[in-house]
Amino acid sequence: MGGTFDPIHHGHLVAASEVAARFDLDEVVFVPTGQPTFKQGQDVSPSEHRYLMTVIATASNPSFTTSRVDIDRVGLTFTVDTLRDLRAERPDVDFFFITGADAIAQILSWKDTDELWQMAHFVAVTRPGHTLSVDSLPPDVVSVLEIPALSISSSDCRARARDGQPVWYLVPDGVVQHIAKYGLYSDATVRGAL
Repeated sequence: MGGTFDPIHHGHLVAASEVAARFDLDEVVFVPTGQPTFKQGQDVSPSEHRYLMTVIATASNPSFTTSRVDIDRVGLTFTVDTLRDLRAERPDVDFFFITGADAIAQILSWKDTDELWQMAHFVAVTRPGHTLSVDSLPPDVVSVLEIPALSISSSDCRARARDGQPVWYLVPDGVVQHIAKYGLYSDATVRGAL
């Protein structure tokens, strides 16, 4: 499951669990982006914080793991590079790339899309009431799955934390504690690396 995870929240975890059940996946690997390509110019927390929050959030589920493949890569993060690296690590695995419908809506603008179609099946998870047309995408390559818990958004969690509002029960307890400990999303605190 690829994402910025800034911060990871229960909607991400429910989505991963639902997709794993729907497609009978043995494992879901969470891959926090290193330098997100489509978020250039936006305020994104340092990658190490996003990685650690993802590890904290996924630790209790034995079917969830977190990869540093994008965090450790120098330069911008492109999905094709992520999939190349993961496939090199696990050449005998069929990959399902789970991401938000907002990202899938832009997939035709991604780097090397023709190669992407050969590397994984894409699962677009949507919020209730959000429609996504996949008519322009190759058949049998993209599935859309509505996830009720996705009414939670990372941007809302960041805004709530920045405004001093609680994020308890929106993000896992350990992630709430990490945000508080390091002052993430606070205008009053400079967010440095760990």
